[in-house]
Amino acid sequence: MVLPALTYRMLTTVDLRLLWKFSYNFGFKGMLSVQRFKKRLKEGKVFPPFLYVSIINSCNLRCQGCWVDVAAPEAIIKLDEWNRLVNSAKEHGNSFFGILGGEPFMHPDLIKMLEAHPDCYFQIFTNGQFITDKVAADLRRVGNATVLISVEGSEIVSDERRGRKQVLNKTLKGIEACVRHRLITGVATSICQSNFDDLVQDEWIDELIGRGVHYAWFHTYRAVGPDAKPELALTPEQVVAVRRFGVDTRNRKPIGFIDAYWDDKGQALCPATTGISHHISPWGDIEPCPIIQFANETISDNDGDIYKTMTESTLLQDFRTTSAGATQGCIVLERPDLLKEIVERNDCRDTTARNQAMPELEAMSPRNSQHNPGEEIPEKHWLYRFAKKNWFFGFGAYT
Repeated sequence: MVLPALTYRMLTTVDLRLLWKFSYNFGFKGMLSVQRFKKRLKEGKVFPPFLYVSIINSCNLRCQGCWVDVAAPEAIIKLDEWNRLVNSAKEHGNSFFGILGGEPFMHPDLIKMLEAHPDCYFQIFTNGQFITDKVAADLRRVGNATVLISVEGSEIVSDERRGRKQVLNKTLKGIEACVRHRLITGVATSICQSNFDDLVQDEWIDELIGRGVHYAWFHTYRAVGPDAKPELALTPEQVVAVRRFGVDTRNRKPIGFIDAYWDDKGQALCPATTGISHHISPWGDIEPCPIIQFANETISDNDGDIYKTMTESTLLQDFRTTSAGATQGCIVLERPDLLKEIVERNDCRDTTARNQAMPELEAMSPRNSQHNPGEEIPEKHWLYRFAKKNWFFGFGAYT
C-alpha cells in the first residue's frame, strides 16, 4: 500500500499544475532523454542526459567537508551563459538539470533562469534558508522546479556541521514555506558519523512525512576539500546499512527515497563513470563530477556547443574508462592516486579559486566508498527496480 499512499499524499499536497510539469518535463521527457543517451552510447558518443550546474560559489554557511570556494570572490553562471548552455543541451534531448552552488538562492537571476525554460525541469540543491513565502510563491508560479533542502541532523549537529548558529530552525522555515505553497519538496542529507544514529532511523523519516516532505535523498559523506574531516566518513558497514535502510524505506513508508550510487541489482556505481551526469562549475568549467575540481574545457568552448565539447573531451573519456576499470565505487575516495594520474596525463588545470586541488588530492588516503563486493542489496520495490534498470543506471559501464 506504500505507492497508493504516496500517490495520495502527492495529489493532495502538491499543486496539480506542478505535478503535471514534473510528470511530463522530468518523467516522460526524461525517459526520452535517457533513451537518446543509450542510443548515443552504441555510437560511441557520451553526452549526459542529466547535467548538474553549480550556478554560484557563494554561500551563507560554512559546512564541514565542503569543497566549494564559498568565501572566494563571487562567481556566477550569468543568465545569457545559462540560456546558451540549456538551449544547447535541449537540442540533444535534455530536459532535466540539477542546480547547485554554493547556495543557488543567492544567485540574483535564479527565478529568471527557471522562467526562461518552461519546457525543462530543475532540481535545486539548497540549504533552504533563503526560501521565504515570496520565493516559494515564485517557485509555484514558475512551476518547473523542485527544491531539495539539506538537513544535517539535530540542532546541535546542524550547527556544528554547517558552521553557523540556528541552522536547523532557519532551514525548517524554508521547508515549511515550500510545503505551504504546495511545492514538491525534498530533503537531502549527507550521512556521516555525527548524524548516522539520529537520521538513519524510521523516526526521522516519519518526522519528514509529518512535515509534509515528499522525498528524501541520503548520500554518504565524501571526505574531500580543504577541510575534509575524514573522521566523519562512514565505515563500510555503515554504508551498507544506509543502502539497506533506503531499500527498506521505499517499501514501507509513503515517501520517495532517492539514491544515485547503486543499480537495480544493488551493485555500486558512479553516475559520472556511467556518463549519465557530469558537472559544470560556477566558472563554467566542465568537470567529471562536483568533487573532482579539474578540467580542460569550459561551456564557452566551440561557441557554446556543449554537446560537441563534452563528446570530444579526452579528459571525460579518460576519466570514465579509467574509473570503470578500477572500481564500481568512487575513484576519488578509493583511488586518489589513480585520479592524480588522470589529471596529470590530461594536463588538467585546477578549477578551484584556492588553487589547492592537487595538494588536497595528494594528501588524501584511500578509503571505502559505496563499493562493497558481496554486500549487494537488490531493489525490492518493483517500480524503482524497473526505473533504475531501464532509465537510470542499466547501461553496462562496468562490463
